[in-house]
Formats: sequence, structure tokens, C-alpha cells
Amino acid sequence: MARKEIRFAGFGGQGLLLAGIILGRTATIYQNLQATQTQSYGTEARGGASRCDVVIDDVEITFTGVTQPDIFVVMSQEACNRFIGMVRKGSVIYYESDLVKIDDLEGIKCFPVPATKMAIDAFGKSIVANIVMLGAVVEGTHILDVDQVKACVKESVPPATVDLNLKAFDLGRSVISMKKTN
Repeated sequence: MARKEIRFAGFGGQGLLLAGIILGRTATIYQNLQATQTQSYGTEARGGASRCDVVIDDVEITFTGVTQPDIFVVMSQEACNRFIGMVRKGSVIYYESDLVKIDDLEGIKCFPVPATKMAIDAFGKSIVANIVMLGAVVEGTHILDVDQVKACVKESVPPATVDLNLKAFDLGRSVISMKKTN
């Protein structure tokens, strides 16, 4: 695997940090890859700007920064406006389609994922929208093995929420699977 730079961005409370941690942890513990994860918060934890960067590679990572994400996961318009200029041609964007509007970008694939609405419709709660989005990203990019990400989800969420999170992950995967067949 060549170096992959992934940026999750949105506002505090959306669980993007957990999604990034799960991705990085899966890479290192389950797939014997190298990974780094860094994070940045706004002035307040919930509601302020939030960003989580993950770098995955099969060789030692000497620079942990994400300068031009290969995969950009965005769940707020503010974050989109702030970071969209860093996305280069050939990248992929997964965005919360009920909260973010993106114009067509030449050379960049964009996948709208109504993760919050999907979580509310399926489970009656928006708290797992981050895991819905993670499922969409993993299914769409094949960056990591699905079963290994699911194993990491099981270890990374509170025991009482494991089944809910696994269902949310599969729900996110199904959105991308449907888009591939249409």
C-alpha cells in the first residue's frame, strides 16, 4: 500500500475522532501497517471545529501531516469550506449530504452520504452517524479489510453499543454498494 492521507473534518460531537482512531488502530493492530493519527479541536469540544488526520502506509511514516488528503470525510459546511482547497485531483470526498453542499469538482469523486438521517431513520439516534460514514468510506475505498475494521469497532465502542455500531457500519457500507450498482 502506498501512503494514504485521510482527513475527517466536522464539528465537535460528531464522533469523527473515534472514526479516525478506529481507522488508524485497524491499520496498525489488525493489518500490520504503519499509521499515525492527529487531531485538532476548536475552542469548545462540542460544536466547535474538529479535525482528525490519519496517515496509513506500509513503510515507516516520517511525516505525520496530511497536506493533500487522498480521502476527505467532511460532516459540516464550515469544515468543508476550510479544507476543500487542500483536496487534490484524484482524491475522494465522502460528505454528509444533509449538512454539506459541494459543487462538482473536476477530477475528484464525491460521494454524498446522508449519515445522520440514515442513523436516525434506522436506529432512532444520530450518535452513530460517524460509524455510518466510516462504513461508507471503508466500502468505497477498500483502504482496509472490512472484517478487520468491524473487529476494531467492537473493541473501540462501549460494550452496550457494539451491536448498534456494527449495524451502523454495515448501513454505511450498503449506501456505497447501492451506488456502485446503479
